[in-house]
Amino acid sequence: MDLVTLARSGDREAFRALVEPHRAELQAHCYRMLGSFQDAEDAVQECLLKAWLAMPGFEGRSSVRTWLYRIATNQCLNDLRTTKRRRAADDPAPAVPPTGYDSVRWLQPYPDELLADIPDEQPGPESRYESREAISLAFVRALQLLPPAQRAALLMRDVLGYPAAEAAQLLDVTVDSLNGSLKRARAVLPDSSAPAAGDHDPELLERFVAAFTAGAVEELVALMTDDVWVRMPPLPFEYHGLPAAAAFFAAAAPHRQTIDRMVPVAANGQPAWGEYVRDPVAGGPAPRRAPGRPRPRREGRRGHPLRARGGLAAGPATDARLTRGGTRPGVIVRRASAGRTSRRARRRGRARPARW
Repeated sequence: MDLVTLARSGDREAFRALVEPHRAELQAHCYRMLGSFQDAEDAVQECLLKAWLAMPGFEGRSSVRTWLYRIATNQCLNDLRTTKRRRAADDPAPAVPPTGYDSVRWLQPYPDELLADIPDEQPGPESRYESREAISLAFVRALQLLPPAQRAALLMRDVLGYPAAEAAQLLDVTVDSLNGSLKRARAVLPDSSAPAAGDHDPELLERFVAAFTAGAVEELVALMTDDVWVRMPPLPFEYHGLPAAAAFFAAAAPHRQTIDRMVPVAANGQPAWGEYVRDPVAGGPAPRRAPGRPRPRREGRRGHPLRARGGLAAGPATDARLTRGGTRPGVIVRRASAGRTSRRARRRGRARPARW
């Protein structure tokens, strides 16, 4: 008996063998749709649960991979229809007046170690983006500005490379409707080519981290271009230009005093650092808060795996370019958090540790 027949009969191990090879790419797809790492984890869990319940009715008219993508995409579209996911807590007063406000407040980094689990097989022949390249912060943020239908159409056609007829069937729309959504989505995105990752300059990145941790604001902004953007999801504040960036980093001095160490990692195909901050209970009293800043949480014990929980971000096409006039890759700096659990697990009363 093959795996599909065994899975239809209720064999859990056969079902696991069928779906596990696709979990990593499904989670990356949900992340592109939702922009949130935590929401993507939850969406994949719901997708696999629905697939398990629907397995007895699977007729094999499409591949298991295509069937799973259909379930996952519909789950993401259902999540995007709910307003609850987009509600945010009251924002603290900004330390310095921002130059603007970012509407994409739920964007989170995606760890590169999970991209390594995506199969090396190429996307479909009609794709415009490589699967791993379409995970950059710039691309994912641009997707979040599209309506859900346009977002799904562009991902199905330009990232996954499904033919128009098959993509329309997956989304339960007509080919004309799909093509219309795709045309509007392509017109909104900055370009139709995958963002270039560029060559990483280790010395330049180390200078950035050294200046940031030392509070050397002048040295820090000297590494940036004149059109630097500083964003810090989930807070909506944006700082555009060198004077605004310098004022922001100067006001962030109380936060830097809490940093115990910074660990190089990688996220969204870019160099990244995770911040380990002193635990006010286990590691002594935390420094005093700056006016208008949120109260620090217990986090950052040594030995715990990195977990992103907001922070400071800079990227080549998202927020900043290091070195004036250059196209160096940016830096993602994220605060580390120990012992975070997923929202869905907390609602159900299970303290399931998040995987990153």
